Amino acid sequence: MTRKNNFKRKTLPALAMAGPVSVWMILFVTLPMLYIIYISFMSRGVFGDVVYNASLDSYQTLFDSTYFKIIVKSIKAATLTTVLCLLIGYPFAYYIANKPKEVASKLIMLIMIPFWTNSLMRLNSWLLLFQTSGPINKFLQFTGITDAPVNFVYTNGLVMVGLITSMLPFAVLPMYSSIEKLNKSVLEASADLGASRRTTFFRITLPLTFPGIFSSIILVFIPSLGMYYVTDILGGGKVLYIGNIIKNQFGAIRNWPLGAALSVLLIVITGLLIFIYTRFAKIEDMEVV
Repeated sequence: MTRKNNFKRKTLPALAMAGPVSVWMILFVTLPMLYIIYISFMSRGVFGDVVYNASLDSYQTLFDSTYFKIIVKSIKAATLTTVLCLLIGYPFAYYIANKPKEVASKLIMLIMIPFWTNSLMRLNSWLLLFQTSGPINKFLQFTGITDAPVNFVYTNGLVMVGLITSMLPFAVLPMYSSIEKLNKSVLEASADLGASRRTTFFRITLPLTFPGIFSSIILVFIPSLGMYYVTDILGGGKVLYIGNIIKNQFGAIRNWPLGAALSVLLIVITGLLIFIYTRFAKIEDMEVV
C-alpha cells in the first residue's frame, strides 16, 4: 500500500502537469507542423491558392539552380555565423565562469542588456554606423586607411555582422552554464599530474564542456537560417537567405507549397541536429543559465 501511495503521490501531479503541456504542444506545435508538411506536398493554384492535389513539384523546385544556390549560401552563412559565435563566445563564457558569482551575474547582465532593446533599432544602428557618411567610414578616411567611403551597407558582410551580434548571447550562455558546472577538482588533478594549462584545456576542459558547445551550435545555427528580418534590413533586399524566400513565398509570391517545402527543409535540419546532440549528451544539458 505504501508503494501504491508513493506512486500515486508522484505520478498524479506529473500527469496533471503534463496534460496542459501536451495539449499546448499538440495545438501550437505538432498540428501546425503537420499542416506545413501536408501543404508542402500540394500544388499552387493559378491565383496563388493551394490546390489539394498531391505533387512533388515543390521539392523538385528546391533543386532548381536558383533555389539550390540560396539554400547552400544560407547554410554556409549560418555555419560561418555559428563558428564565429563559438570562437568569440567561448573565451567570454570561460572568463565569466571563472569569476565570482556576483561578478559573473553582472557580466551576464551586460551581455543581455542590448537585447532588452528593440531588435530593429539595433539593426538600424548598424546601418547608421556603416553608411558612407557614418562614423566607421569617417574614421577609415581620417586615419588614411581608405581614400574614399567604403560601401558596407546592403552587403553580405554587414548581414554577417548583424547575425553574429544577434546570436552571440545564445552561444555564450549555454557554454557558460557548461563551463561553470565543471568539477574543479578534475582540473586540479590534471595540474597535479604535470599537465600544462594548454593541455588541461584541450584534453579536459574542452571535452567536458562539449554539451554546452553543441547546444550553442543548435541555438545559433537554426535561427541563423531563418532570421529573415536581419537580411531584409541589413541586406536591403539584395541579400537573400532561406528565411527571406520562405517569407516571400507565403507573402507576396503566394506559393505556399514551395514555402512549406522550404520550411520542411529547416525542420529536417533542426531534427537532425537535435538527434546528433542526443547521441552525445542528455537533452537536459541544453540550457542557457
